[in-house]
Amino acid sequence: MTRLSRISLKNLPFASLPAALLAASLTSPMTVTPAQAQERDEFSVCWSIYAGWMPWAYADVEGVVDRWADEYGISIDVVQVNDYVESINQFTSGNVDGCAMTNMDALTIPSASGVDSTALIINDYSNGNDGIVLKGSDDLADIEGRRVNLVQFSVSHYFLARALESVGLTERDIETVNTSDADIVGLFSSSTTEAAAAWNPQLSAIADMPDSHVVYTSAEIPGEILDMMVVNTQTLADNPSLGHALVGAWYEVMGLIEADDEHALTIMADAAGTNVEGYRQQLAATYLYTDPAEAIELMESPALLDTMERVAEFSFTHGLLGDMAPNAGVVGITTPAGTFGDESNVKLRFDPSFTQAYLDAQ
Repeated sequence: MTRLSRISLKNLPFASLPAALLAASLTSPMTVTPAQAQERDEFSVCWSIYAGWMPWAYADVEGVVDRWADEYGISIDVVQVNDYVESINQFTSGNVDGCAMTNMDALTIPSASGVDSTALIINDYSNGNDGIVLKGSDDLADIEGRRVNLVQFSVSHYFLARALESVGLTERDIETVNTSDADIVGLFSSSTTEAAAAWNPQLSAIADMPDSHVVYTSAEIPGEILDMMVVNTQTLADNPSLGHALVGAWYEVMGLIEADDEHALTIMADAAGTNVEGYRQQLAATYLYTDPAEAIELMESPALLDTMERVAEFSFTHGLLGDMAPNAGVVGITTPAGTFGDESNVKLRFDPSFTQAYLDAQ
């Protein structure tokens, strides 16, 4: 059985990688200024442990990404990062060209930092893969007054706020404790930890601990926590082959998941630190867009823009769009259905054209 090495980007020689922080003024997702063009043939993307992103593990170790990259005459290095926020920071810094992240984190980290970012693939939405766990109680209302461990200001924070709303509480009624996703399982076993908000596979490990109770999951807010492959807009515009190769590789693996391929699931489960049955349980709480047509429909839907407006409002309220942000629309967000926010400062784009090209070629 193939075993993935879990490495940190901090130890890789990224100093030689070209910076991707080109602040282009784009009037459409793929319009660029000729003087800024930078054609390349070597790229890198990263991902971190999460049920919906394990297909990237399979696509890497089984050479799926390599085959699609070869077809377009390029190479793509696929790198696993242990710490989720660190992976996004690497993307924001220009050390990698693409990164697996959620819709909220794409807005509040790279886009809010001025990095023009494109959601190339919407992989899935969390349909139970994010959860809140309490010790000693199976009632969400008992979270009042507790310290809650979570990756602060990540999508887990948004999820927590939505959960609190459901029982008439606010963040003033609890205390949040910033915790790395790499550490949260170990910390939950401590007698001082009272509650946690986490995603799978960490959520499953926490839920299996004695006296642990999952009291709220993302199944309560379907379609709001989106998991995506985000790429630098300028790099994608200059090098569309990168987008075509990543989309092709992704949907090849989606076909294997749709077919319940035992070999593929075994590799993904191993990379996630579980067995096939455990990984199937995680997939059951993940609404994977295995059908590219459905993913396109979502990107083109006005509902996506509504979701992003709600996420932007939350982010603004929590100061995640910058200290000087005047309103929730300071960062423009554009989808085929329209634009929310400042049209002169669009930094987050949802582009279904590469998925459509893949679908048309089938």
